[in-house]
Amino acid sequence: MSSKMFKSTFAGVAVSLALSFNAMAAQDTIKVGVLHSLSGTMAISETTLKDTILMLVEEQNKKGGVLGKKLEAVVVDPASNWPLFAEKARELIEKEKVDVVFGGWTSVSRKSMLPVFEELNSLLFYPVQYEGEESSKNVFYTGAAPNQQAIPAVDYLMNELEVERWVLAGTDYVYPRTTNKILEAYLESKGVAKSDIMINYTPFGHSDWQSIVSDIKKFGAKGKKTAVVSTINGDANVPFYKELGAQGVSAEDIPVVAFSVGEEELSGMDTSPLVGHLAAWNYFMSVDTDENAEFVEKWQKFIKDEDRVSNDPMEASYIGFNMWVEAAKKAGTTDSEAIQQAIIGVTVPNLSGGYATMMPNHHITKPVLLGEIQNDGQFEVVWETTGVVAGDAWSNFLPGSKDLFASWLKPLECGSFNVATGKCAGAK
Repeated sequence: MSSKMFKSTFAGVAVSLALSFNAMAAQDTIKVGVLHSLSGTMAISETTLKDTILMLVEEQNKKGGVLGKKLEAVVVDPASNWPLFAEKARELIEKEKVDVVFGGWTSVSRKSMLPVFEELNSLLFYPVQYEGEESSKNVFYTGAAPNQQAIPAVDYLMNELEVERWVLAGTDYVYPRTTNKILEAYLESKGVAKSDIMINYTPFGHSDWQSIVSDIKKFGAKGKKTAVVSTINGDANVPFYKELGAQGVSAEDIPVVAFSVGEEELSGMDTSPLVGHLAAWNYFMSVDTDENAEFVEKWQKFIKDEDRVSNDPMEASYIGFNMWVEAAKKAGTTDSEAIQQAIIGVTVPNLSGGYATMMPNHHITKPVLLGEIQNDGQFEVVWETTGVVAGDAWSNFLPGSKDLFASWLKPLECGSFNVATGKCAGAK
C-alpha cells in the first residue's frame, strides 16, 4: 500500500471511529432543553430560570444522572419573541433531540409552543403562575393556577383588609385578561358592584404610568378601601412602582398585591416606595425550612454570588425537574408516553417544608402564601393556607369552564371533560 493510500485509509478509519464515538456518547446522554428568554422585556425574570435548570442538571449529574446517563442542557434564547418560542421549541425537539423541555414564562409564550409539543408529542414543564383554562397531555403546569394564587389573594384583601373597590391592572396579553375575567366574575359573585371594579391593560415594557396611577388615586378616593390586583409582567413593574411612590400612593392607602413580582424583580428596584405592598406566591425566599436553606446555599454557590436571591418560579422549576427525574426512574425510560403516565401521583418535596404531588390534570399541589415587601427586598409572610391546594385546570367561576375537568389517566385521557354532556370537549 502506498503512503498516500495508507494516509487516506487511516483518515477514513479515524473519521468513522470519531462518528461512532460521538454516536455512543449521544446514546449515553439525555438532552434537556432550556427555553427561557435571555434578552428582551422578559429577561429580567427568565434568565434566572435558565440558570436554575443548569444548576439542577449539574446537581443531578453529581448524583449519577438519570437512568445511568448524564444530562446535557441545551439552552436557546427565544428573546421575549412569542412566535420564536414555537420555532425554538421545534428546534430543540427535532434538531437537538431533547427528551424534555423546561421553559416559558408568559402565557402567550406557552400558547405559542403548545401546538409544537402536541404535534411532536414532547414534554414541556411550565414553571410560572398562569390563568388556567388549559390542560394538555404534553404540558406539566408547576406554577400556580388562579385558585392557588389569585383567588386566595383577593380573599385575603377582602376579609383581612376589608377592601371594597378593586383595580385589576395587567399587561395586555392572555394571562392578565383571563385571570381578570375570572376575578371579575368572582368579585361579582361576592356582591361587588361593577362600578367598584376598574380594569386597565398596558403593553409589554410600558413605561409612562403617570396618568394611570393618577386614575388609580382618583378611583380610590371615593370613601371605600381600594386595592390594586396586579398582573403587570416583566420590566414594566419597575416604572409602575416608581410612579406609585412618586405620587405618594402608599400600601396603607391603596395596597398592591402582585402576581408577577418576586425577589428577583425587587433586587433591581429601589424598594423604599414598595414597602408594605404585597405579593401572592407559593414560595418566598424567607421561608424558614431546612430544604429552603440548602437550596439557597446551593444556588448562591452555583451562581457565585452570596447576595443572589431565589423566587417562586425557581421553586416551581425545582419541583418540575425533580418530578421528571422521579417519573423517569419510575418508568425506566424518558419516553414521552411513559412519562405522561408515570408522573401522575409522583410526590416530591417543595421548599416550604411540605410536598408537591402531580395531579391527573397535570397541575400540582401547592401552599398559598401572601408576603409583605420589606426594605431589604424580601417578603414577610403575613398569611398562608393551612395545607396544600390542588391546582384547578378550569375555573369554577366562568360559565364555559365550570362543567369541565381534566384527567390524563387512562382510560379517560381528556383535558376538558364536560360533566354535563359526558363528553370530552377538546381533542384527546
